[in-house]
Amino acid sequence: MNGFEALALGLLQGLTEFLPVSSSGHLVIVKTLFGIETKDASFEIVVHLATVLSTIVVFRKQIWEMVSDTLRFRATPATGLTLRLLFSAIPVLVVGLFFKERVEALFTGGLTLVGWMLLLTSVLLLVSQWLSALRLKKGSVRPIGYREAFLIGVAQAFAVVPGLSRSGATIATGLSLGGDKDKVAPFSFLMVLIPVLGEAFLEIISGGFAQAGTGIPFISLAIGFTAAFISGLLACRLMISIVRRVKFTWFAVYCLLAGLSCLIVPLL
Repeated sequence: MNGFEALALGLLQGLTEFLPVSSSGHLVIVKTLFGIETKDASFEIVVHLATVLSTIVVFRKQIWEMVSDTLRFRATPATGLTLRLLFSAIPVLVVGLFFKERVEALFTGGLTLVGWMLLLTSVLLLVSQWLSALRLKKGSVRPIGYREAFLIGVAQAFAVVPGLSRSGATIATGLSLGGDKDKVAPFSFLMVLIPVLGEAFLEIISGGFAQAGTGIPFISLAIGFTAAFISGLLACRLMISIVRRVKFTWFAVYCLLAGLSCLIVPLL
């Protein structure tokens, strides 16, 4: 992977991370179409880490309040949110501990898997849009409790498969459970902090980002990280606003068309 390829993929990661269209799926699509080969998911981990750091910058005041209140054992809404986010990380932690190699192998699975997962993302978005509208009419919108947090975490664990949008799956699950869109979207963006930071830390202490292991020059990793961080930083607030206000129908249609394209292209 050269610097230009890393730049393009980093920008793509930053721009798609906050939309329910699967940033990891788009990375696989571009890598497959342009013949960009990598040994494992190290590059994906690096650019996901970059967008997580951009999320921390955008939500820095809320995160500081959460950390501060939790460490002081204060019974505040911020502490409750921290505990629910930790609870939501349990399913993906299990996947990371016991299925890490299998998950990384999925990133070299080509377009067919991504295509089917994009179609599944489309279905999830449409169903959640319908259920959310139905619950609003009945006035049955509820806050995100520990039960909802865990189930949203299960959705996040399944979304490690490229093409199945993490934000799409978690937001769709939250809405289907009766959550408010204004609360579900920020929860979805914050819940990714724990697993990605944890995974990056383990990779760093194990030397997993070394060129000998990844086959990717350090400069390319640095370029991809910087591009993903800057584009993610610029896009985060805009994308959160879009996700909150725009109907998921449009994202569902996009995922449907992208998924069908992924299934058709290998047949040509």
